[in-house]
Amino acid sequence: MKDTDPDIELLARIGTHEAAAVREMVSRKLPRLLALAGRLLGDADEAKDVAQESFLKIWKHAASWRAGPARFDTWLHRVVLNLCYDRLRGRKPLIALEDEEAGELVDTRPSPVEQLEASAMSERMAAALAALPDRQREAIVLQYYQELSNIEAAALMEISVDALESLLSRARRNLRNLLADAQGPAIHGRELR
Repeated sequence: MKDTDPDIELLARIGTHEAAAVREMVSRKLPRLLALAGRLLGDADEAKDVAQESFLKIWKHAASWRAGPARFDTWLHRVVLNLCYDRLRGRKPLIALEDEEAGELVDTRPSPVEQLEASAMSERMAAALAALPDRQREAIVLQYYQELSNIEAAALMEISVDALESLLSRARRNLRNLLADAQGPAIHGRELR
């Protein structure tokens, strides 16, 4: 697998301090890193900080990177996860998004009712994700938001595929229960689901 790692050549160029290579790496990896950190942390500013720290680690380790059994992308995801967990350990559990943060999740469809329904669902989902135990949230984010296969997610979490599937099963059940508990009031005679 190390022969087909698409990042090896780019890492070598970063190791020689080539500015264009750094820009290309940022262009390739930033959206996924922000998405991963944002989902785990529930805070766009903290996600940006984690992404920046991750790119600093790439810069520091690029010259000494040696291909091994894991791809560079797997290592980078692990770095982001570790940085996120460091931040999560340093703060109180997140119960719900603040009003100003929730505004970033508003659906942009034209209908005000649809916007209200989408916003309420996004808030409930973010709160439900935040209420999950860390490992369950990590499994959900890796599979559904990062779109990793079970094999990739399990390798990244350093667990077996069976353990990942068990985590995902518990996480889905917990999410269903949390979302059912958070069922909001009816809007114009319709319940939010």
